[in-house]
Amino acid sequence: MIDSKLNESPLCGVLILNKPSGITSREAVNQVQRLVRPAKIGHTGTLDPLASGVLVLCLGAATRLVEYVQRMPKTYLATFVLGRYSDTEDIEGNITVLPDPPIPTRQHVEAVLENFRGTIIQQPPVYSALKIRGRRACDLARQGKPVELERRSITIEELNIRNYNYPQLMLDVKCGSGTYVRSLGRDIGSALGTAAVMSSLERTAVGCFDISQAETLEQLNHSNITNKLLPSTFAVNLLEKMTLTETQQERIARGMSIEQPPGISDTEVAALNANGQLVAILSKRENGLGPRKNFL
Repeated sequence: MIDSKLNESPLCGVLILNKPSGITSREAVNQVQRLVRPAKIGHTGTLDPLASGVLVLCLGAATRLVEYVQRMPKTYLATFVLGRYSDTEDIEGNITVLPDPPIPTRQHVEAVLENFRGTIIQQPPVYSALKIRGRRACDLARQGKPVELERRSITIEELNIRNYNYPQLMLDVKCGSGTYVRSLGRDIGSALGTAAVMSSLERTAVGCFDISQAETLEQLNHSNITNKLLPSTFAVNLLEKMTLTETQQERIARGMSIEQPPGISDTEVAALNANGQLVAILSKRENGLGPRKNFL
């Protein structure tokens, strides 16, 4: 049996972390890094300091799978305060209370939300980590320099009211990668004829990774972190899967192609061995399927 290199080290796999509010994603990753050195570690989507919730970490050889987790839809519980404006679009910025703002009805809010479902165009926030000529937009904004960010297409799969008690509006949001939830609130506020700032944000899921599975930083230590890791196959949950024979594994290990089996339609496929371990990511070639990422 040819074993996958993804399974040679116990410090290899996926860790679901419940990031607390008040620290950056980088600070959270650094705390875990101290527990797993010298293993590599990478996270799959930044959460602002204000935000809490699911932060998916890939350890060891599984860091090569970060891009597949980043493609997964993300689910949030977001709270906004209407009738207020903030330069950062959340309560951590300079807040201006609008004089005598309108008070939208729940029916008005429901009607407006309909316009934000599906594929929409969003203007990213000025205070963000997006790069402009190699510099972060937020750093330029803090220096008082002009910031121009291109509008982008995003996907809002689900958008529903969890609770509405003016001025507080709580929304359940399921969206694709690249979405700024605070900017979504900004635009919803504008469409309601008022303004909105985000007061809290919890990421409750990333694809198949749910907050109920997440570990807090306080729960992790040197002795238990290995047992908290999920197999690397969870990182490629969105890909079609196929099980390789010994002969196919030997060909893939040498970088060669194998015949594409019937029923496989995706451009990328997660290849498993007989034990269900991930051994490669295969992509389509003229003569079949060949390794894009090889763990053999």
